[in-house]
Amino acid sequence: MNEKIKKILRELIKYTVVIIIALNIVSYYNSLDLNKEKFDIKSFTLLDGSEYLLENEKPILINFWATWCPVCKLEEASIEKISKDFQVITIATQSGSNQEIKEYLKKNNLTFRVINDEDGSLGQRFNIKAYPTTFIYDKNLNLKFSEVGYSSYIGLYLRMKFSNF
Repeated sequence: MNEKIKKILRELIKYTVVIIIALNIVSYYNSLDLNKEKFDIKSFTLLDGSEYLLENEKPILINFWATWCPVCKLEEASIEKISKDFQVITIATQSGSNQEIKEYLKKNNLTFRVINDEDGSLGQRFNIKAYPTTFIYDKNLNLKFSEVGYSSYIGLYLRMKFSNF
């Protein structure tokens, strides 16, 4: 490899590391005000009007997102995949009517459980200020992790596995 390519690669690595550190600092700062109390909701009314009862003794991932959020669009495949293996509830905030959200889900081949937080009241209860925001609670419904911004599938998977202990 010639010297010019090596220099470009070093610069790319350096900038990538700086960007990752900056994004983690922003995520940490945004998560300071999140509601960190024990999760106290036992059931949810889903988009289709059905009632979903939390499964006892299982961790749960709660994901706040919006149909208009570009970062949420990047993360939705990870949420879809993780919802196949774990208890996941997503909360679509200020994303329109139930029908509009259903159409969005169908168009994007998404099947995870969704609650419509049309007026933003659940978002306010959890002090959500940016999207997406993810909470992971252990089997006793104690908060184990919170993340503001994009989360990868492997990051979510490892956090959910760790929450089983």
